[in-house]
Amino acid sequence: MLPSKQLFEGIALKKRIAATYNNTAFKLAPHILYTRHDEMYVDAVPLEKEGLPPRELKLGTFKLSGLKDVAVVDESFELFDIFDAAAEKYDGTTLLAVEA
Repeated sequence: MLPSKQLFEGIALKKRIAATYNNTAFKLAPHILYTRHDEMYVDAVPLEKEGLPPRELKLGTFKLSGLKDVAVVDESFELFDIFDAAAEKYDGTTLLAVEA
């Protein structure tokens, strides 16, 4: 089963998500859930990678089928300026996005 329930909760409530992606542990601030080529993706800001903060904050794309051990963390996040919900890649494909 895909971890969409936890991602919906993380996006709707602006809660961080803990997950493993490509055998790497992340804490993510999920901003948008969308589809592309009949697959589901989440664009999120990685806040931790293997327990360490990132060198720079950027928006990453994560394929849902690659996310493992997904859990909602009881830590909130604020909307990051690097996210643009009106970006062309989300046009007509958005399932849920954070609100300001």
